[in-house]
Amino acid sequence: MDVNSSNIEEIVRQVLDSMKGGAAPSPAAPAAGRDVPKAARVAMLTQLEKFELKEYNIPELGDDDMLVKVEGCGVCGTDAHEFKRDPFGLIPVALGHEGTGEIVKMGKNVKVDSAGKPLHIGDKVVTCVTLRDDPNITMFDMNKQNVGAADVYGLLPDDKVHFNGWFADYIIVRGGSSVFNVSDLDLDSRILIEPCAVLVHAVERAKTTNILRFNSRVVVQGCGPIGLICIAVLRTMGVENIVAVDGEQKRLDFAREMGASATVNFKDFQGIEALAGGVKDAFGGYLADFAFQCTGSPVAHANIYKFIRNGGGLCELGFFINGGDATINPHFDICSKEITTVGSWVYTLRDYATTFDFLKRAKGIGLPMEKLITHKFPLEQINEALVTNLKMEGLKIAIVNK
Repeated sequence: MDVNSSNIEEIVRQVLDSMKGGAAPSPAAPAAGRDVPKAARVAMLTQLEKFELKEYNIPELGDDDMLVKVEGCGVCGTDAHEFKRDPFGLIPVALGHEGTGEIVKMGKNVKVDSAGKPLHIGDKVVTCVTLRDDPNITMFDMNKQNVGAADVYGLLPDDKVHFNGWFADYIIVRGGSSVFNVSDLDLDSRILIEPCAVLVHAVERAKTTNILRFNSRVVVQGCGPIGLICIAVLRTMGVENIVAVDGEQKRLDFAREMGASATVNFKDFQGIEALAGGVKDAFGGYLADFAFQCTGSPVAHANIYKFIRNGGGLCELGFFINGGDATINPHFDICSKEITTVGSWVYTLRDYATTFDFLKRAKGIGLPMEKLITHKFPLEQINEALVTNLKMEGLKIAIVNK
């Protein structure tokens, strides 16, 4: 029997757990290095609209590193933009940043996650950012500002490690990275953590205006995954008067399942004034106190000011890349109405941790979060998964490893 220090630590932990009031021991976890192949696959984007499954030798881990067996990863709009146009100039690149998996091997210095929670072989984890390339950014800073200045797994240029993104069989989480133990969440919930953190952050930004309250009338424009999760976050916080705006009836129907009290299909109206009237009617004759713009469309951004009352607020979070210019009238849209506007982009580490509790709360009040994942593809079909995303044939597309 091959018993090493990782075996002994795990055995002692299970024995101690079983002695505490009859608590059931955790499932047996694989020993460090056991069942780990010498080589594994990475879905490498080698040119526009083409992933290739490349096999690389798994390198030796450093004392601060972890090897994680990938269980699943969501397909983000950012992945789709990179697949279609490579706006960040990353090719060749291993994409996938909405991932989760199981620790199968750990360096000797790895003891706890970024929240101080113990880590063991067999635990389920997610990553947020890696700070290894910028010593001026600390974990503390990431609790105060968003992670836009840090590196993210799945958006790192290829290097000699290769296992840099979650679209793979394994990922190497290197020292200096943020990592969270999320073993108490199911796989679908773990796949949704990253996009949900975006909306937790957006709502926290909205709250800084002191306009968003329990009884606020809130309009959410855009019912893709981001807008739908926005509605869910608002509902878990007690906001009930939510109007969803979109042009696809299926998405509007799902918005009601996620907590919207009314919906407006913009295809039913001719012109912005008529559409604004439709939103006002949905609120019983009132304009919105607060609005979330989730589409990434400059036209939609220009329109949303018409939905907001004098003294109201707006959170713009739809633009993750340069989507073009929006034309507004500063006098009528902002100044005379005294609109308070905040922008939101990605999240802080603290928002990431808060998201775990949001997902539990959403499930607790019966929101069908798992229905957001409409398509699951194996790694071998990653090109098909990205095309499905680009065609907007579902909501959240995911790569799930067997």
